[in-house]
Amino acid sequence: MDKTPQTLPRDSWTFSPGINAEIRRAADTGIYDIRGGGAKRRVPHFDDLLFLGASISRYPLEGYREKCDTSVVLGTRFAKKPIELKIPITIAGMSFGALSGPAKEALGRGATLAGTSTTTGDGGMTNEERGHSEKLVYQYLPSRYGMNPDDLRRADAIEIVVGQGAKPGGGGMLLGQKITERVAGMRNLPIGIDQRSACRHPDWTGPDDLEIKILELREITNWEKPIYIKVGGARPYYDTALAVKAGADVVVLDGMQGGTAATQDVFIENVGQPTLACIRPAVKALQDLGMHRKVQLVVSGGIRTGADVAKALALGADAVAIGTAALIALGENDPKWDEDYAALGTTADAYDDWHEGRDPAGITTQDPELMKRFDPVEGARRLRNYLAVMTLECQTIARACGKSHVHNLEPEDLCALSLEAAAMAGVPLAGTNWIPGQNGF
Repeated sequence: MDKTPQTLPRDSWTFSPGINAEIRRAADTGIYDIRGGGAKRRVPHFDDLLFLGASISRYPLEGYREKCDTSVVLGTRFAKKPIELKIPITIAGMSFGALSGPAKEALGRGATLAGTSTTTGDGGMTNEERGHSEKLVYQYLPSRYGMNPDDLRRADAIEIVVGQGAKPGGGGMLLGQKITERVAGMRNLPIGIDQRSACRHPDWTGPDDLEIKILELREITNWEKPIYIKVGGARPYYDTALAVKAGADVVVLDGMQGGTAATQDVFIENVGQPTLACIRPAVKALQDLGMHRKVQLVVSGGIRTGADVAKALALGADAVAIGTAALIALGENDPKWDEDYAALGTTADAYDDWHEGRDPAGITTQDPELMKRFDPVEGARRLRNYLAVMTLECQTIARACGKSHVHNLEPEDLCALSLEAAAMAGVPLAGTNWIPGQNGF
């Protein structure tokens, strides 16, 4: 028998099994891959930061006797009726069409129980969502699908969507299998035909025009509603500065881990910046303009835990928004539907073909039979519980750092575990006083 040592097979890092499978899929079909969700690649994130709790040099707060406030007010710059929230966690925009009617209802119910706001998304406002949402933000998008001046007045705030973290510079998709009679009627589209949303607004081309549009919206709503501007995480310093110049009350900054209902996978994975890299430049823009805390900053994209919330606030945000995490709290990608996911060629926790309308959980679908699986009242209870836990976790960390309000958290309370995270967040590398990229080093 030949005992000559054999060279073991070795996979290529460049041409990995996953890359090869995608090349074969593209060669077979001739179309790009579409999916939902946010970036799946590993990028520097909040997990790469740690808090420096109080000891002798800092004085912690007693958890059971000393309060730590979590309230936040959004829209204090110009709006007559700013939004007052009990917690610094809001629900991001997700459309009716991308989500089922019961799912939108559950988001409204859960947000109301938790004392926070939810957001409409592309395609307009449903009566279920408005009826069950104490505080509802109305998204004003390039597509203008479902746009109704009366609904602008019924909303508690208006969010002008310029970009989205999963696809900055790109428009949305809603494929024909989800364009039901009701969805088509709200969007003024033919039933069953794929919908592509525009990537830019049709009636303005720059910050000067945007300022005029904001004034128009303020006049329509009697200057009552806060005006948010949402941007994808691409050039956060300049985009934030221009949003402030145009007259925004609130800037919503969405990093590349932010989800979407459907877009090209190549877009999700290769366009934009990680959420962690976006916060400090945006805060710097506000500080340079003397508008930090006067114009509120809401950060979204990959927020999962109360620790993530606390870290975003410590870096200078006023609040965060969650989308994918809220859907998981409702029951999306639940292992109890494992057999159904397997029949679709995937698994729980990995299912991202939300555009196909075959979601076993009944959340990202318009199929009447699948929607029966989802109970909006139970979903709302689960979302309320999740938001409560996130808030308690954020408070726990803030108290450990000696803060009586979560907004008192600051970069000085943080250190980083990697060079990349330290440079992006502008905090010292753990065990040193070195912040990479500052002072020429």
